[in-house]
Formats: sequence, C-alpha cells, structure tokens
Amino acid sequence: MKRSTMLLSLALTVAWGGAANAGTLDDVKARGSVLCGVSGGLAGFSRPDDKGAWSGIDVDFCRALAAAIFDDPNKVKYLPLTAKDRFTALQHREVDVLSRNTTWTSSRDTQLGFNFAGVIYYDAQGFMVRKSAKVASALELSNTTVCVQTGTTTQLNLADYFRSNNMKYEAVVFNTSDEVIKAYESGRCDVFTTDVSQIYAERLKLSKPDDHMILPELISKEPLGPLVRHGDDQWFDIVKWVLFAMINAEEYDITQKNIDQRLKSDRPDVKRLLGVEGNYGEQLGLTNDWVVRIVRHVGNYGESFDRNVGEGSRLKISRGLNRLWNKGGIQYAPPVR
Repeated sequence: MKRSTMLLSLALTVAWGGAANAGTLDDVKARGSVLCGVSGGLAGFSRPDDKGAWSGIDVDFCRALAAAIFDDPNKVKYLPLTAKDRFTALQHREVDVLSRNTTWTSSRDTQLGFNFAGVIYYDAQGFMVRKSAKVASALELSNTTVCVQTGTTTQLNLADYFRSNNMKYEAVVFNTSDEVIKAYESGRCDVFTTDVSQIYAERLKLSKPDDHMILPELISKEPLGPLVRHGDDQWFDIVKWVLFAMINAEEYDITQKNIDQRLKSDRPDVKRLLGVEGNYGEQLGLTNDWVVRIVRHVGNYGESFDRNVGEGSRLKISRGLNRLWNKGGIQYAPPVR
C-alpha cells in the first residue's frame, strides 16, 4: 500500500471510530492486563529470551504502566509488531499502547490519529560499514548499495541525505530488521542504515561484530516514544505521566533501593511525586502511590536506561542527549504539582 493511501485509510478509520476509543483504562482493568505493542527482537528495547521473558527499555515502560495501574509489572501482554504493521495494530485496538522504538513525526501525530506521550530515547540515524571498506565518512558512500527497512522514517532520511549531498546509491529494501541485517552480513549491500541505537543492537547479531564500524555522521532527529490513539484523554494522560514520573524520579534521586527512605523525605516535590502529599494519582484515575509502585517494581528512567541500553547492558550506549537536563542532556519532565 502506498504511504498516501495508508494515511487516508487510517485517517478515515479515526474519523469513523474515534468516539469508540474512550475508556481504555476501564478496558485494561477489566481485562487485567495492558496490551503492549513492541518490536519482536531489538536488543535493549524489546526482545524475548529463550523462555519468552521480555526485556528492554520499551518493555520497561509497559511494565511501569502495569505497575502504576495494578501494582504488578507482570500484568502486560506483549504483541510483537513489524514496522509496517505497528500503526494498524494500534488503530484497530489490538494494543492499548505502542512502545516500539517509534519516531515522533508530524504526520504520525496528526494524520494517523495518534498521540505521542513523550520521548523515551532521543536517537539519530547513522550508517554502519565494514572496516575493510576503508570508509571514514558517510560522505564517501556515493555509488554504494544500502540495506534499509521499509515502513520506517529511515527510507526518507536516507533519500534526503544522499540527494542533499549529490550522491547516488541503490536501496535494498526489506520488511523486517532481521532481514536487513542478514542481507548486510551476506554482502547484498555495502551499507546498513537505521537509528544508531538499533545499529548497536543489530551489530551484536553479526558473526564478527568488531569487523564493522559506525560512521560519525548523524543524519536525522529520531525522538522515540510511546503512542496511543486519539480520543481518550485519560489514557493519554496516564501514559505520558508514567514516563514523566520515571524521569522525575531519577531527577529527585528516587531509586528502587532507596524508595522506602525517600518516602520519609521532607522535600515538597518528592512528597508530591510519591503521593505522600496531594492527590495527584487520583487525578489520573490511579492510586496516590502510583509512582511508588513504578519505582519499586521497575525503577526510575536512569535505572531502566542503564540496565537495558547503557553501561549496565551489552550495548553500552552513552547516555548522550538522554542525560537529564541538569546533567548535560535534554531529557526533561514536567513536575507533578
């Protein structure tokens, strides 16, 4: 289906079915679980192990939602989705939330009937090549073949970059990320391109990861975050404030290890966040200890980042822009007050 046709089809679905989108929290409570759309196998973001247990920073967000609602992070059902199918699944109510390394763009926000709840990971598109190619810059990639996944912002960014720099290339397109990396390793293309975080994850799948390098150029802005359907403001509020709560908890140094101690804090902002003062959880339709539940079961944003994609993980990606705003990054959350 052409992109324009898909946008029109989904926009019509929104127009006809938007009113039916209300009451997601009630549906979740009645079902007893959050239906979460995720990637089927992206290390650090969402991937099941050989026993079917899911992990990743996107998975942690789904677990945080379940913790806030049920006081149980395991009350989540995961639906692995391809980049091509993810939006249709959300619009058709197959999932309650899409937490699948998805870039926030204007058309997705306005034309597909979705609301982005915030940014879990500030990313950018890059390129990986074989070290044997002796390439030091993306500006040396003219007349190469490039492996890329369909249904992503990556395709347009790739075309824009090469056109802007008057370079020629041949795109080799595949439906899934597994197909892309396998094609790259088999030699069907010279270059692999996607978000840099995903390049780190996919490089681990190669038989000799150290034979490949990521070029220095970053060619796009890729703010990745969870999204929900238009038409249910309460659910939208819950989803975005769960993310904000995790970020604020890190800023206030509230962790899984010290949560009980921090509940005794005299700081007004900490008392509000943890539900010791005020009824901010009830305003969302949750209990006032909703943030305590999140931190106790899942941790704050920094804890999730570190164990899934940061220094505590196999990927060992630098926090970079994802550092807190007062630590040299741009990660920032509105206050609970």
